[in-house]
Amino acid sequence: MTTSTITTRAATKLDLSAVLALLAEAKLPPDGAELWIDHFIVAERDGDVVGCAGLELYGDDALLRSVATAPSVRGTGLGAQLVERAADHARAMRIADLYLLTTSAESWFTRLGFDRVPRESVPASVRQSVQFSLVTCSSATAMRRSLA
Repeated sequence: MTTSTITTRAATKLDLSAVLALLAEAKLPPDGAELWIDHFIVAERDGDVVGCAGLELYGDDALLRSVATAPSVRGTGLGAQLVERAADHARAMRIADLYLLTTSAESWFTRLGFDRVPRESVPASVRQSVQFSLVTCSSATAMRRSLA
């Protein structure tokens, strides 16, 4: 039996529709993804996008968003790999802290080095993001990971 290799790479605008499809399937908000697609990482298998993770950059801070994988690759560690690739990209952009919002994956993100923080402690620039203004994210848990 041959297993297909999954590779990760920087996303391009051509990946937007595949990213939006992954977000819809994962029931994650697509709002603003098109504005930040150049700071997304995608995972590909046999030419199909099977995972994504995005960043929104705000000065020395960034919002990690849209971490999603196709059902066929869930539980393989791909999500964690995408988060690490996004963190590497953030470090290269001299980002000090990564923030995120989650409604259902707090324990998973904790295993990846994120800590729960009060929403009001998130820098104002990050709180101005579309994600923070969405009704669907109004009760989401805020988390932070230092990259320094």
